[in-house]
Amino acid sequence: MKHEDNALSNREEALLRYVDDRLDADGRATVERWLRDNPDDLLRAHDWRTHTNALHHHYGVLERSEIPTRLLHPINRAPRYGMRIAAGLACVAIGAAAGFYAARTSSEAAAQMASLPRDAAVAHAIYVPEVRHPVEVGADQEAHLVAWLSKRLGAKVNAPQLTPLGFNLVGGRLLPSETGPVAQFMYQDGHGQRLTLYVRTNADGVSETSFRFVQEGKVGVFYWLDDKLGYALSGEVDRNTLLEVARQVYQQLNP
Repeated sequence: MKHEDNALSNREEALLRYVDDRLDADGRATVERWLRDNPDDLLRAHDWRTHTNALHHHYGVLERSEIPTRLLHPINRAPRYGMRIAAGLACVAIGAAAGFYAARTSSEAAAQMASLPRDAAVAHAIYVPEVRHPVEVGADQEAHLVAWLSKRLGAKVNAPQLTPLGFNLVGGRLLPSETGPVAQFMYQDGHGQRLTLYVRTNADGVSETSFRFVQEGKVGVFYWLDDKLGYALSGEVDRNTLLEVARQVYQQLNP
């Protein structure tokens, strides 16, 4: 990407080179300007870099190691067995890759579960104090909001109705995270007290979990995983009130 004018047409290659640190200073500056104005590509680049770092973390030692002599000599001495040995090594590599994928999926699931309440509490603390712009899309456009967030997350999301509990929908917004796009719904009661529901996608193979509670500073968070989505309800209210709302949210999402 030498010129910003053709950034759009060359962005795929430019993003890959950016993630792999294969751009000069001018190229990096151009890509970073592009990313500031294109949040979708920023999320893609972040995801690619996360995966690349994970691979280097797990296989960096192998990448820097020399091929053992015992693996090279049999091929040199007996070429007719080369294909057989190569096939055997391929099977080993495939098995190792499969094992790594399963282990990575399991570790990713655990990491996501651990980070869910913290990320939700941070997002809650950032946007709840907002007076003029607490949400991107207001409750008066709820149908549009739900359709938009569902499309961005790649899964059906809903804004639970909490009016019987005294909390009315304010609206919602789209947020970035290490796992991809996130939906945040905000609710408010008659006293101005606000709750937020943070929704994001899960790693493959994550099973349903029961409610868990953590206290992140002043913010209490009830969170759970349910099939493809993870939920975290946050608020500066007492634990029993937050639990009652969390149960109502769960019941509406799982009728």
